[in-house]
Amino acid sequence: MNRPLALALLMLMVLASPLRAQNPDFLFGSPNGTVAVRMGWHYARAGSDLFTFVQDQLTLNKKDFNAPAIGVDVDVPLRSQLSVIAGFEYSGSSQDSEYRNVVDNNRLPITQTTTFHELNMSYGLKLSLTPPGRSISTHAWIPSAVTPYVGASAGALWYKFHQQGDFVDFTDSSVFYKNFDSRGWAPSINVLGGVDVKASKRLYVNIETRYLWSHATLDSEFSGFRPIDLTGLKIGAGVRYMF
Repeated sequence: MNRPLALALLMLMVLASPLRAQNPDFLFGSPNGTVAVRMGWHYARAGSDLFTFVQDQLTLNKKDFNAPAIGVDVDVPLRSQLSVIAGFEYSGSSQDSEYRNVVDNNRLPITQTTTFHELNMSYGLKLSLTPPGRSISTHAWIPSAVTPYVGASAGALWYKFHQQGDFVDFTDSSVFYKNFDSRGWAPSINVLGGVDVKASKRLYVNIETRYLWSHATLDSEFSGFRPIDLTGLKIGAGVRYMF
């Protein structure tokens, strides 16, 4: 978690220092909204029994389900400091593994690949903790140099948990090749917090943290397991454009 957070904070410090000395740029009227693009890292909680099972049987660890993430969102102001937000976030991991305590008849590893993908689409509200700008006349609007914010949203999350390779049937110790797959949609809830730092009249550097809660029922190939835990933390940095 420290590396992407440290990088995001470094970007903020490098850009914020010279910005304080700039003369304020102004727009002809308050903006209609913003578009943000972020890249970062998804830290999966991986707390359900399916994740525990594959970590016990295979050479997988909880960190193997962490993944690069990308997010895009649009916000449209309702009032001076309150906006409607809508967007999506995607993350995906793929990890090779083998059985921890079992080998085949030739004493070779029994190998497989596990992939885990999430795509979350959400809608909600964002509250700027300080005014994002100020009007100085009926036609001029000056964006703020730094704008921290918080928010919350709800939506739908699509997931895919897939395993492909060789597996052991412990009833007779045979090895078989198989694709195990579960995918589908589930409701999701997000809370978020971040900061925008002005880089130019319409462009901001954006740093944001989101925490998402979601669970989904697994498909029949994973019968006997409780709903899969899709909860996780996302930390990202990117740019926000004001239009």
